[in-house]
Amino acid sequence: MIGLPKRRKAVPHRSPGELDAMAAAGAVVAAALSAVREAAAVGVSTLQLDEIAESVIRDAGATPSFLGYHGFPASICSSVNDRVVHGIPSATELLADGDLVSIDCGAILDGWHGDAAITFGIGTLSVADENLSAATRQAMEAGIAAMVVGNRLSDVSHAIETGARAASAQFKRSFGIVAGYGGHGIGRQMHMDPFLPNEGSPGHGPLLVAGSVLAIEPMLTLGTDQTVILEDEWTVVTADGSRAAHWEHSVAVTEDGPRILTSPVTPTGA
Repeated sequence: MIGLPKRRKAVPHRSPGELDAMAAAGAVVAAALSAVREAAAVGVSTLQLDEIAESVIRDAGATPSFLGYHGFPASICSSVNDRVVHGIPSATELLADGDLVSIDCGAILDGWHGDAAITFGIGTLSVADENLSAATRQAMEAGIAAMVVGNRLSDVSHAIETGARAASAQFKRSFGIVAGYGGHGIGRQMHMDPFLPNEGSPGHGPLLVAGSVLAIEPMLTLGTDQTVILEDEWTVVTADGSRAAHWEHSVAVTEDGPRILTSPVTPTGA
C-alpha cells in the first residue's frame, strides 16, 4: 500500500484579518517605544520610562503584555549598557550621557499581542556603541527579509547570523551573537512555538507560509556571547561586562513579502 505524503509542518499562520488585528496591537507598541525614546534623557529614570510606556498602552485601550508576565513587575524591559534583556525599570537607575539603552515592549489589544524592541543612546555615544546598535538592527532587517513564503525557520536564523557577520566586516570588528536567546512565534500569546535561534544553518525546520508570524530579535554584544542572570532572576547581563544591543519586530509572511506588524501607524494622507 502506498502511504499518503506527509504534511509538511508550517510555522503557525494567521488570516489577513488576524494580521490586521496584530498590526493594531503592534502600532500601540510602536507608539509606546516612540514615546519612551523621546522622553529618554540624562537624569531620567528607567521607571519614568516604564510609566510613560504603560500610559501610552492603556490610553490606546490595550494592556501591557509584560506587566505580571511570570511575575515581571513592569511594562517594559529596560536594559542599559551591559544588560542584554529583561532589565527591570527602577526609580534609582538614572540615565547618563553615553548610556546605551535597549527597551523591549509588548501590548495586548483585542486579545492579540505585539512585541518589539529598540536600542538608542543617551547624549553622545561611542563609535563602538553606535556600530553595535547598527549591526544589531541590520541583523534584524536581514532576518525580516528572509520572512518569505517557502523559506524554512532556520533560513531566518541563518539570515540573522549572516547579517551580523556582514556587519562585523562592515564595521571591522567582531560582535558576539548572544547564545541561548532568540525570537519566537507570537499571536494570542506573547511567546509561542517555534523558538527562533539567531544563528544556524539554512534549510531546516517548519515552513514559512502566508500568514506565518515570528518575533525577530537579535541581541549582539561588543564581546562575549555568554550571559549571566542577576539575583533579581530577570536581568540578563553579558558575562564579560561588554555592552549589548537588542532590536525586535513582529513580522508576518505574506504573498507580497514580509509585513512588519510593529510599525507606527501612518497618518491618512501622509
